[in-house]
Amino acid sequence: MFDILLYLYDTYLFSDHFPAPEQLSRKLSAAGFEDDDIGAALNWLAALDTLAPDDVADGVPSLRCYSDTEVSRLATEGRGFLTFLEGSGLLSAQAREWVIDQAMALEDTEVSADRIKWIALLALWKLNGAGDVLWLEDLVRGGGDEGGDEDGGWQPTLH
Repeated sequence: MFDILLYLYDTYLFSDHFPAPEQLSRKLSAAGFEDDDIGAALNWLAALDTLAPDDVADGVPSLRCYSDTEVSRLATEGRGFLTFLEGSGLLSAQAREWVIDQAMALEDTEVSADRIKWIALLALWKLNGAGDVLWLEDLVRGGGDEGGDEDGGWQPTLH
């Protein structure tokens, strides 16, 4: 499913909207994605639509205390990245909560920093448009440390 979201990001970066779900499903199927993954990605996109432009950062500082479950599942670097985005005025508290909810909904035992970064990038893309996230994409695509990738070499599948 995550590969599909990244594929859609790359394909529709400068588009204001996606095709209708039925048409998008056909395009993804033709691109070689599995039906189960397509369904999960379409559900995820529907959740992305719950982010409203009113959720842009409002400059009101907040402090997020993570639950024990969140601390055990969300990579430390990913939580730090969310704090950075919020402190920089790029991500509102409401959007941060949306990112955390989406990350916690993943089936991963531990959600890597790279995945959290991509979810945040997709949220910012939805809220601010392509122009405001292009510079941030370099941080996200740069991913984990130089010696290796914390996802065990995870890279999006390009179709």
